[in-house]
Amino acid sequence: MKGILERLRNTNQKPPQPEVKSVSQEQVEAIVAAKLREHAATIEQSVTEKVNSAVQAQDQEDYSLTPKQVEFALTLIEKTRNFELAIDTAKLTVKDLNRLIAYNKFKNKGILVNLVKKGVLKRKFDKPSF
Repeated sequence: MKGILERLRNTNQKPPQPEVKSVSQEQVEAIVAAKLREHAATIEQSVTEKVNSAVQAQDQEDYSLTPKQVEFALTLIEKTRNFELAIDTAKLTVKDLNRLIAYNKFKNKGILVNLVKKGVLKRKFDKPSF
């Protein structure tokens, strides 16, 4: 019975509360400054990633062509009659293909001039017949 009475008395007592540590103003300012630096670094990293993805999106237009696209580009060049391919077919880009498509659609001679300046096309010279 004594054991039961002791247990009842012990349950009525409140357990000791852990000590509450006070934080000084300097510690709070140091924590806030660290969090702000961390947040600024995160923002800077996300901005850098967005800029890099934008640069990569611009570079996507210069990707090389698939074999089927190369064949199509060659048929478009054949349709120009006065021009031939001046570079290796592996060096053709999507941008070059888009220009060839635009020429065949709009018949704008400036497009061909630009392709010649870039070195993609060159003029054919009629071979003299002797």
